[in-house]
Amino acid sequence: MKKNYSVLIALFFSLIIHAQDTFSIIAVDPATGEVGSAGASCVDGIGQFGGLIDIITDIIPGRGGVNSQAFVCIPNSNLANAIEQMEAGLSPDEIIDYLINNDDCSSQNFNPEFRQYGIADFDPDGNPRTAGFTGSLADDFKDDRQGATYSVQGNILLNETVLINMENNFNNTEGTLADKLMAAMQGANFAGADMRCLGRGTSSTSAYLVVYQETDAPGDPSLELNIEEVPFGQEPIDSLQILYDNALSIQDNTLKNNVKVFPNPVSDQFQVVLPPTTFIAKLEVFDLSGKRVHLQTQFSGANTGEIIDSSSYQKGVYFLRITGANEIHTIKIIKN
Repeated sequence: MKKNYSVLIALFFSLIIHAQDTFSIIAVDPATGEVGSAGASCVDGIGQFGGLIDIITDIIPGRGGVNSQAFVCIPNSNLANAIEQMEAGLSPDEIIDYLINNDDCSSQNFNPEFRQYGIADFDPDGNPRTAGFTGSLADDFKDDRQGATYSVQGNILLNETVLINMENNFNNTEGTLADKLMAAMQGANFAGADMRCLGRGTSSTSAYLVVYQETDAPGDPSLELNIEEVPFGQEPIDSLQILYDNALSIQDNTLKNNVKVFPNPVSDQFQVVLPPTTFIAKLEVFDLSGKRVHLQTQFSGANTGEIIDSSSYQKGVYFLRITGANEIHTIKIIKN
């Protein structure tokens, strides 16, 4: 659950105004409707505030999320305002414009050039959108990079390799959104990714990864991994990977191990073979842009097989998503 930090202790003020110089990624998955975020930073004492997760990121399940970092206030009022604007229907670009024109970090300064943002969401038709902003007064090295489904950003970095590695790992990893986010974090797993940790031989001191499925309640994600702060010289991304591997080991893989689609590539129709007696809530097919082209919630027999008409599909890549009781499984299909 999200925590509210409404009181700042003067003793820690100098820590906090620099606490959110960091590297992070915010992303959506058009095939599953998931929204996720991951990030890390090198800040002594951040653990007493619960780490970064509740300070720099917030997500609206099924809609999108915002990362707000670099010289932020606690509570992060700019982050809260960004989420409000997302709920009101603004696009990522419009939210960035709003934040620049309505900076709300009054306890430090009103200059938006200190800030850094990354935003990813779905438009009303389910298509992914992204935007980013890096103010000229954020600490070097700084930059942000966007793709169709993600925004990656960082400041006070050793060099641009941090963001390049994160972006490449995200794009080149097969698997779930969580898999891709974890791979992106591993791209920054080297000494000095946050340059303040160079002398320690680590990337950072605190790291997190969170993923919301579209049916999750706000503040209650399907996956939340949070390394609040590690002892001097330990690598938080390594600790994050251990938590991630442990989380995967307890997942229900009934659908992953048993669902079959044939033929694939498909032509005018294809069959989805499902585990007998396994509860299936729905079958959905999405095109490459994230638009849903098929929804099925009624099933015949004991969920042993369903025929899906694909005669109207254009040639290209599609994603079949099967939602069960404890698992969501996605299969790539090709229409010839």
